[in-house]
Amino acid sequence: MTSGAAPLAGRVAIVTGSSRGIGKDVAHALAAAGAAVVVGARSEEPRPDPRLPGTIHEVAGAIEQAGGRALALRLEMRDPASIENCVSATVEHFGRIDIVVNNAAAFVGNLLERIEPRHVDVMTQVNIRGPLAMVRAALPHLRTAAEREGSAHVVNISSRAARFPGPGPYASRAGAREAAAPRDGAPKAPHQRRTPGRARGRAPPPHAGGPRTPPGGINTPGVLFGQSDPENPRLDFEIAEKMAKATLWIVRQPPSWTGHILYDEELCSEQGL
Repeated sequence: MTSGAAPLAGRVAIVTGSSRGIGKDVAHALAAAGAAVVVGARSEEPRPDPRLPGTIHEVAGAIEQAGGRALALRLEMRDPASIENCVSATVEHFGRIDIVVNNAAAFVGNLLERIEPRHVDVMTQVNIRGPLAMVRAALPHLRTAAEREGSAHVVNISSRAARFPGPGPYASRAGAREAAAPRDGAPKAPHQRRTPGRARGRAPPPHAGGPRTPPGGINTPGVLFGQSDPENPRLDFEIAEKMAKATLWIVRQPPSWTGHILYDEELCSEQGL
């Protein structure tokens, strides 16, 4: 890797939920573009369940083997102290923070009558409170980066299911039953409102882009986990190539380009990525 020619040379990014799936692919894309990447997630040790492969150390090691810079940090998005420690360790190790990618997510796909209060707590803490806490903790460093470099970026990964379907009544489907996330996208909907809201309020640092979603979903380990069991696991994982390309494009935009809700397929097509 020739860091001098890399578009993100000298920049530092935190990617949450990056031990596997979309976060892993985004981390690799940012590193390939020259950024130093903090690989933040809970998975420190390999799991016996093949449906959840990968660890933060494996991802960071692969980035370094490819010539990039990476730091593996255990990150629990439900724990404000863990988020603060992640930000502090990032600055201590790399000296700055320029990019935050809020990718970590938690969904419980049970039918509504089976959802327990603890499930709601997990989804709320990881999908809503955690990203807010991450931006809050990183904000002083992002502001410094914006003053020094002219831009700093927060990218919130959302879901197409979080879009408001419009006023009802809605056409019913035979046999349809009310279910909790991920079908209704409710845990990710705050991203759809928060990003344009912060941009409209000109809350520093500038948000280069907002949530991005695939049109039909990506077969990541997190998605396939609930569709199979350990005895008959689905392991046909897909690489989130367009999500990674879209993220890289977003964090290269000027500060005036902010507050957008984007869809990776459309963005890649429009920009020729």
